[in-house]
Amino acid sequence: MTVPTRVLGWLATLGLAAGLVVAFGVAPREVTQGNVQRIMYVHVPAVWVAYLAFTVVFAASVAHLWTRSPAADRVAAASTEVGVVFLGINIVTGSIWGKPTWGTWWTWDARLTSVTVVFLMYLGYLMLRRMTDDPERGARYAAVLGTLAAPSIYLVHTSVYWWRTLHQPPSLLKAGSATMPAVFWMAILVNFAALGLLAAYFVLRRMDLLRREQEALA
Repeated sequence: MTVPTRVLGWLATLGLAAGLVVAFGVAPREVTQGNVQRIMYVHVPAVWVAYLAFTVVFAASVAHLWTRSPAADRVAAASTEVGVVFLGINIVTGSIWGKPTWGTWWTWDARLTSVTVVFLMYLGYLMLRRMTDDPERGARYAAVLGTLAAPSIYLVHTSVYWWRTLHQPPSLLKAGSATMPAVFWMAILVNFAALGLLAAYFVLRRMDLLRREQEALA
């Protein structure tokens, strides 16, 4: 493991510790939902990190299709795996949050359905890489899917505007809608930074493993 990767790992650890302190020790108890609302400090940052990871997948997939660069392919593959993990965390925490607030673990809400479709698309990316005996061909097929899947992220974001849903609209990415107290936003942003550092650490470690696998096969 390289020194920058090791440093990134320690920064992620410190960030996660700071996120826990802010979420449970600084942010107050939400008046309406109570302590269950604190799951938001994982639920929201996790999906933002997944979005960032899939944006990297898009850029790296385009680069791989254009240049056939093995390094770009490793970036796309590693970022997809990490993005799927964090999107899975978002779905699970949303289900846990939904039970006490909506009265059900799951409903075919437009936001929930669309984010699940995105999750399955990127799972398909990982499966597609392994459906052929030729790794280069699998990388090309996956890169095409990694490019075509990117617009689905926009669909998830806009689903709460296009359809009638239980899910609340975005509170930050729409002008004039950031109505939560500043301390809540601080907790979200600290945890976003922590999870972002953790995701970057995972991506770098996974890229290193993929490089070693490719060298071994060669």
